[in-house]
Amino acid sequence: MADLPVHTIVFEILTRVPAKDVGRYKSVCKQWYALLSTQDFIRIHCSRSLVSSNQRVLLIDDLTCYVHPIISKSNDYGPSSIVTFPFHHQNNDVSILSHLNGLLCVCLNHTYELLLWYPTTTAFKRLSTPDSHGFYINNLDAVGFYDDADDDYKVLHIKRRSVVLGVYVYSREVDSWRNIPFITRQEYLSPHFNWSAGTFCGGTLYFTVCECWLGGTNVVICFDVNSEQFNEISFPPVPSIGMVQGVLVNVKS
Repeated sequence: MADLPVHTIVFEILTRVPAKDVGRYKSVCKQWYALLSTQDFIRIHCSRSLVSSNQRVLLIDDLTCYVHPIISKSNDYGPSSIVTFPFHHQNNDVSILSHLNGLLCVCLNHTYELLLWYPTTTAFKRLSTPDSHGFYINNLDAVGFYDDADDDYKVLHIKRRSVVLGVYVYSREVDSWRNIPFITRQEYLSPHFNWSAGTFCGGTLYFTVCECWLGGTNVVICFDVNSEQFNEISFPPVPSIGMVQGVLVNVKS
């Protein structure tokens, strides 16, 4: 092991170990900490974690978080392990809004704060700022979580308030929020429309946007994560028997 280059140890060996162990290896030395924190390492480690033998189910029950390994051969679950929350929280306080490559975007219901949380390493990042960015209100706001062409993890926050209607993007690499224009019908930002969480597929975030009364307008809003442009496509045909609230899923054949 001592004769192997550090780059080989990190990118050919450590990208194959469980994420919980990666968190411990960061304390070996400053060089390992820096290499294990790069976007390249995270991207390779996540891609190798997507095989069926590494799949996990995370369950949050009151004050406890459980992780169950999936046994693909028997279509069953293995023994659970308990994950300690690394941040202060209350009973039934953590809502999962979105996820990507094992990284969760969650909201603390008692403070409305948005967080990025990696349960397997217990690392987390608060996204709230003193100028009121990073606070999420259920039934008013919508969130989409994605990575762009530069492998930068980002959060799109559709923020609807009585006096503030806006769209903001958080960059994990820059660690800051910025406002972007909403280039489509402004009425979609009003409280009369329900927004789904964003579904990330093929470089685009998709949101269903449905008006809150019978016969209302239903559309799908698309956000290109690289050009940061919004577009609108028609809603799939549905029976006109009441209000609609669509949920999009990403299915791979």
